[in-house]
Amino acid sequence: METITAKDAITVIMERKSVRSYTGEPVSKEDIDIILRAAMAAPAAIHLLPWKFIVVTNRSTLETLAEGLPFARMISNAGTAIVVCAVPEEAAMNSEAFAILDCTCASENILLAAESLGLGAVWTATYPDKELMAFVRITLGIPSNVIPLNVIPIGYPRGEEDAQDKFDPRNVHWQKW
Repeated sequence: METITAKDAITVIMERKSVRSYTGEPVSKEDIDIILRAAMAAPAAIHLLPWKFIVVTNRSTLETLAEGLPFARMISNAGTAIVVCAVPEEAAMNSEAFAILDCTCASENILLAAESLGLGAVWTATYPDKELMAFVRITLGIPSNVIPLNVIPIGYPRGEEDAQDKFDPRNVHWQKW
């Protein structure tokens, strides 16, 4: 795979923001592929990979998801959405907790990869809300043993949004040796 060098890693991390307004322009298959490769480069407990990714590009399905997810209305204007799913039976020790942790890492990689490509994205959680998870399961035909962790809309930002500086030194505690 060709190496993509859009921005350095620290810049991407510091500039990542939650984008909630999109142009509706489709995201290229090449960009989606890069984003999915980044997702699957995430760490996972004892190298088991308990994740599945559902890529939604169908406009009607995006609108259905937007209608049923109250905190994810922006999906209807995104170019695509990626649903990150956790499969506990495929995680370390068949653990739901490890599956969730591993898929959370993959989700962050999706957000960072989108940022590095000049796309916007935002994490919209379905887990642990049983009703939201059920809605996504029914809409996308996801088996009951698979946890739809989140739905990440991805697209071209409609406007300029700024990253937030969340650093707070009061949250850092130095151990003295």
